[in-house]
Amino acid sequence: MTFNAIIPSGERATTVLVAGGAGFIGSHLCDALLQRGKTVICLDNLVTGSIDNIRPLLNHPNFRFIEHDVRDPIAIEDRVDRIYSLACPASPRHYQKDPIGTMKTCVLGAINLLELARLKDARILQASTSEVYGDPEIHPQPESYLGNVNPIGPRACYDEGKRAAETLMFDYQRAHGLEIKVARIFNTYGPRMLENDGRVVSNFIVQALRGEPITIYGSGSQTRSFCFIDDLVRGLQLLMESPSSITGPCNLGNPHEISIETIAREVLAYTASNSPLRFEALPKDDPKRRKPVIDTATRILGWRPRVALQDGLKATIAYFALRIAGDSPTLVPVVATRRPGRGARTRMTIAE
Repeated sequence: MTFNAIIPSGERATTVLVAGGAGFIGSHLCDALLQRGKTVICLDNLVTGSIDNIRPLLNHPNFRFIEHDVRDPIAIEDRVDRIYSLACPASPRHYQKDPIGTMKTCVLGAINLLELARLKDARILQASTSEVYGDPEIHPQPESYLGNVNPIGPRACYDEGKRAAETLMFDYQRAHGLEIKVARIFNTYGPRMLENDGRVVSNFIVQALRGEPITIYGSGSQTRSFCFIDDLVRGLQLLMESPSSITGPCNLGNPHEISIETIAREVLAYTASNSPLRFEALPKDDPKRRKPVIDTATRILGWRPRVALQDGLKATIAYFALRIAGDSPTLVPVVATRRPGRGARTRMTIAE
């Protein structure tokens, strides 16, 4: 049964904390929340997030930015009604650079945000990942699948860190009665991805635009399912505002499965690039297939992706084309138009 396909907007202004709010997903979520009339507190240590992603929001009267690492305790004086826990490096290149720090971010960050939620009596959503399924032996992957994760491999700091964060969410719910939500996010792409994060779509687009060889790890037959950022942000909000009895885990991703080589050739076609394909060894524990079962999100949230891969790729290519040309765009609209703004970087503390 679907509760409501429209994200509700209550009469009383809601204060939302977005941890990791200057990152790729977090900054788009901040945009969407402000458009819905929410007061937004953006928390980020700017390790993989960027002040450029939120610069248009800095002068917004309902937006506050705090530079802070979630591995440290979080003290906020304002009322907080909702907490999105998104703070963690999400690409192998970044989370493997400091694996111990990544694990601390997943575990200590979850604990600190959960303690804040307990103090504020706030609802909290954990941004988990399809990586909790590891290199799956079941395809496609439903939420009931317990995964095939290597706990001592080079990806374990992220995979097991996110699994531990999910455990903490449910333990806090059982021990303290917290309202929790767990979203398992599959491959997501769109404007504001980092150029150097090593992820498939951003890598292919940047290499194609620069005329460099397109690096494909493995044979290229391994698959992924790519969800455009606007679709994911809508799903996160729907899950957060669902009835308290709905906790997840809930897969959020696009079930359209495509091979790595096919996505590379589509990027080449859309960019009119002559870059050759270059095949290299597949990294250890890299998943061979990845496709979500989204029956839970469709049935309970009324959610499914709307943006076709062709449209999403073109928007993302346009964004990176401007970045590489030297501009810093704040938006490449696909579904809804957002109003760009300007502002200078500020550090703020929160007080009544």
